[in-house]
Amino acid sequence: MRMRKIDKFVISIFVLCLVVLPILLFGCKQRKSDKPTIALVMKSLANEFFKTMAEGAKAHHKAHADEYELLAVGIKDEEDVAKQIDLVELMIGWADAIVIAPADSKALVSVCKRAKDAGVVVVNIDNQFDEAVLRDRGAKFPFVGPDNRKGAGIAGEYLAKRLQKADKVAILEGIPNAFNAVQRKLGFEDAMKAAGINIVSSQSAYWETAKAEPIVSALITQYPDLKAVLCSNDSMALGAIAALRTAGRTDDVLVVGFDNIMAVQRLLKEGKVLCTIDQHADKLAIYGIEYALEILAKGQSPSDRETPVDLITADTLK
Repeated sequence: MRMRKIDKFVISIFVLCLVVLPILLFGCKQRKSDKPTIALVMKSLANEFFKTMAEGAKAHHKAHADEYELLAVGIKDEEDVAKQIDLVELMIGWADAIVIAPADSKALVSVCKRAKDAGVVVVNIDNQFDEAVLRDRGAKFPFVGPDNRKGAGIAGEYLAKRLQKADKVAILEGIPNAFNAVQRKLGFEDAMKAAGINIVSSQSAYWETAKAEPIVSALITQYPDLKAVLCSNDSMALGAIAALRTAGRTDDVLVVGFDNIMAVQRLLKEGKVLCTIDQHADKLAIYGIEYALEILAKGQSPSDRETPVDLITADTLK
């Protein structure tokens, strides 16, 4: 028990040093600056997609350091919604604009509305806020990001060309309250329904590699004739591949991903992953940052902006 208390204390100090203190120090510095401050609030920085997003944003800031200040932060894992809410709260009063990829499409609406009511520009990227919750809270934020349903549909159509009618497939979903998770599932379902493919299971692995692996292990036991697994992000695709490797099934069960992270690119070249969707992580935050700066400069009433999605296969990587 004593060790657990010490561990919690150490973790608290670690979070304070890595997250809270940089924000406070940055804020003190920013009081003296006449440049706008953009806060980029991301999901799990353990996910390569968001690491790439952060790197793209920092590279953009380096090239435009005379135009704005940037503070890029994220959470420890995809389900750490409470910490992301705390991060947005911390930005109110420090940032001129918040560019956010919400971990939960519903839970982050209220705090972002508080930020907007406090005069902070809020731009929603990557994962769209839930329309019903926005209406209920009387909130509206511009969304800058891809059409996830379309992207998943493109990947699903590519898979369907390699399957026979009535073949069995499974879907690994993201977090249930995430808009992009819902849309990707719908996109996969659209493509499978159109091709007459049989979806035997659709389960959430919460975007996580470690949660995807045991689900896929159970699926290939329950459905030994399973032909494919459609994964709503590449992290879950990695978990699916791990399960298939253990079972010696990587050559007869196709895997589809979404995000185009480097680890999956290697598997594409090896023929272990069939395809993924590139939503351009390195540019997605930049699109949001540039739009936030535009809104700050012009004071306009913003509208949504759709960003590109592209099918990535072993051939496109050559």
